[in-house]
Amino acid sequence: MSTLLTLLSQCPCSGGPGINPLVLLAVVAGIWLLATWVKSVFRKEGISFMNKAAKILIVAALVVVVVLVIAIKYTKPSADANQPANQVTAVTSGLPKLVDIGAGTCIPCKMMAPILEELKKEYAGKLIVEFVDVRENADAVGRYKITLIPTQIFYDISGTERFRHEGFMAKEDILAKWKELGIDLAVPSSQLPTFERLTPAKPDNRPKDSICYMCDGDIIQKTLVTVQTDKGPVRLCGLHCYFIMYSCLTEDKTNFEKKVSVTDWATGKLTPAAPTLYLYSFNETGQPVIKAFADKQTAEGEQKASGGSVIEWMVLQNKELAARCGFCDRAVYPQDGAVVRVGGVNTWGCCSHCAMGVAARTGKDIEVHEKDRLTGQEIVVRTLGGKVASLEPATAVAWFGQRQKPDGAWVSAGCFHQGFFTSADNLKKWVEQNPYETGRLISISQALADKMKLSPEQIQKACKIGECSPK
Repeated sequence: MSTLLTLLSQCPCSGGPGINPLVLLAVVAGIWLLATWVKSVFRKEGISFMNKAAKILIVAALVVVVVLVIAIKYTKPSADANQPANQVTAVTSGLPKLVDIGAGTCIPCKMMAPILEELKKEYAGKLIVEFVDVRENADAVGRYKITLIPTQIFYDISGTERFRHEGFMAKEDILAKWKELGIDLAVPSSQLPTFERLTPAKPDNRPKDSICYMCDGDIIQKTLVTVQTDKGPVRLCGLHCYFIMYSCLTEDKTNFEKKVSVTDWATGKLTPAAPTLYLYSFNETGQPVIKAFADKQTAEGEQKASGGSVIEWMVLQNKELAARCGFCDRAVYPQDGAVVRVGGVNTWGCCSHCAMGVAARTGKDIEVHEKDRLTGQEIVVRTLGGKVASLEPATAVAWFGQRQKPDGAWVSAGCFHQGFFTSADNLKKWVEQNPYETGRLISISQALADKMKLSPEQIQKACKIGECSPK
């Protein structure tokens, strides 16, 4: 009975000391059964009143004893997790020691596991890391004076407890706490590689009108889209980049399509976007292929030759704007974006960094599935409490694409210039293949932290043309 109560009291949902709801339910059920039994005793015939009373008194006395035991167990005054009353000494072998008390079945405990393994490997010989499972070591609850799992206890080299924390604790927070306690763990054996390129590998001598306004890619004449503005025409490499731009505008977009011209696939001439027909099909990777035709007969002829559906402008617009980034709300092809699971539903991140931003926008824990920009290998990131809880593979890193403004300040180069990679080597190879890219390697934890520190006002303006990062 005592072991059962101990385990119940350690459920991470219990929220700390006090009577566990399951125990309280058991007591109420017991009282109800006792009352039912008393009624049945009094209804029995052939037994004297004195015998009935004696039976009831004996059972009542046993119930009182059980209730008193439970009351004493669960109403003991508890000290705050960081107060000296909870301090426990430990054998440390002359090294600082981190003890994580948890269970293999609790979700926050499971998320601590890879962090503990990383600390063991990276700080071998500098830090002792130990995990204690309360399901397998029932006496650990009393020995370490635990009220909630997981709990992390920090010991100095003398074995004196210096700090304890309840709940999930991110790796960077653990390291920051050791530093705050005055314990220098020095440089880990697997320090994050340092890599940056702040000057393009070669000058970008492409004519300005051959560069897409949104993605900085090369414009192919057959898919050119232009938008007339007060400052002159904006040139885009294709209709998808146009709709990305359209989704980033904050101005009134009534009749905006009147400003847009597309290139007729057959003639190579610009034609107004709204009355034009579009042949909509897919390539081998599932990405849409869009061809514009001013003439219906020509569009239908191409349809017979290559397949697809002939659709009008508003149908195309609705299709292109159907999938949106869960952070900045810009249009995204699911095939290109990162899948983000949040609150039991799936959304997308238009880039790897915006995918992390979904945690900041929603205030919820997320799971991100992104592809290495060089190899396509999957990278999975899970967060808890605004921190990276797990990373697969553990070697994955992020590229923070940046550009330098005329005043010398460095700012984000935009969503098209960000990415995740399974290793620093893959990142470097990708940068070598893209000579115009500038920026630096950062940890994925840093990519998340950069988004989490944004204010609600900054999140609202994220990726909006003219407000986020004007061109």
